[in-house]
Amino acid sequence: MHDDIAEILVTEEAIKAKVTELGRRISEDYRGRNLLLVGLLRGAIVFLSDLMRAIDVPVQLDFIGISSYGASTESGAVRLVMDLETDITGRDVLIVEDIVDTGKTLSYLVENLKARQPASLRLCALLDKPERRQVPITVDYVGFEIPDKFVVGYGLDFAEGIATCRSWRAQGAVVQKSADAGRDSAPTDRLPEPEHHPGSAGRLGGADAGRRRSVPG
Repeated sequence: MHDDIAEILVTEEAIKAKVTELGRRISEDYRGRNLLLVGLLRGAIVFLSDLMRAIDVPVQLDFIGISSYGASTESGAVRLVMDLETDITGRDVLIVEDIVDTGKTLSYLVENLKARQPASLRLCALLDKPERRQVPITVDYVGFEIPDKFVVGYGLDFAEGIATCRSWRAQGAVVQKSADAGRDSAPTDRLPEPEHHPGSAGRLGGADAGRRRSVPG
């Protein structure tokens, strides 16, 4: 285990099993319907790619990008930086996110997409931090509830120590960062494209800081 990993919060085997379970539930709920998966860039890419393979009904895929205003990550001010290419009017839409914390970003996104009059709009997240919630948000499909830790791995956004973090992504790890790791750098929502190994899920881990990225989820 790397020196800056405090602990493994979710094992590779647990993630594989949970993604399979979520895929089965989603398939049952959307069988015979016109499902559109909307991935929230960029942290959800690895989870989304595995989840798609676990869903056994036809799906369409699109992406949306959201960023925060200014330097404050607690202001709740967010903006759309990349919009959908798909007209979602009358569509069954499932937002796929890596982690839900304050609920501010997802609340903004849900209201934005509701205004486009989809037939239905639901949310699927791999991780949920209920202790961080500041805005009420309903997550219809949840992988794991985790404590208020700074988590990395399995494609989750992480700014400092990218080379090491990429190796965790390759292993599919979700790990807890130690208190000393990255202390001199502030998290940001910028990161290189996540690596994905077909057929592999991974472990997840976290750190003592409550923030994972600059955009509150």
